[in-house]
Amino acid sequence: ATAVNPEFVGFDNYTRLFNFDRWMNRGEMGHSLLLTAQFVIGSALIGQAGLGLMIAMAFHRRKGFLRETVFTLAIAAWIIPDVVVAFAWFAFLDPDNGTLNAILSTIGLGNPDWLLDHPMLSIILFNTWRGTAFSMLLFSSALSSIPPSYLETAEVIGASPWQKFRDIGMPLIRGHIVTDLILITMWTFNTFTPFLLTNGGPSYRTE
Repeated sequence: ATAVNPEFVGFDNYTRLFNFDRWMNRGEMGHSLLLTAQFVIGSALIGQAGLGLMIAMAFHRRKGFLRETVFTLAIAAWIIPDVVVAFAWFAFLDPDNGTLNAILSTIGLGNPDWLLDHPMLSIILFNTWRGTAFSMLLFSSALSSIPPSYLETAEVIGASPWQKFRDIGMPLIRGHIVTDLILITMWTFNTFTPFLLTNGGPSYRTE
């Protein structure tokens, strides 16, 4: 009826949106912003950046089949269309016939309903897998720009891998890390693919 006879409501929608008496109720603006912050911190700042950096470091200055396989799979997850990967993960997380629960049942860890019992964790893992490739490629490029003589000198004096990263790698790629965090934060705030998995549910827990 309202589509046929539209009614101008002025700022009523915004008044309701910013009604602080119900601001943090499930399904309201404040609660959704809180969930969005959790999702961004978990999947972008910790998941994508952290995993991307670890993969880049693990395969720095290395060649071979394993490196090419890992990079190919990560890039494939990044470029496959959203709907395709959403349906693939929906099948992967299926409580009865999903691949993940089949593996967990084999080792005696049960078969939880991931999208019902752990919806936020599920979409964080999904988005981490989905977007790690960008951080991985950026950090791989950054690490390759470090002069090999710096790392070789550190090896000669007996520096551990952590010391080499802390004292040589981190200072030299700090700018790349900041760039990566800014970009993936903006992208993750604007991604809606996880909605295809949960539709914002259950009970607004991923709205």
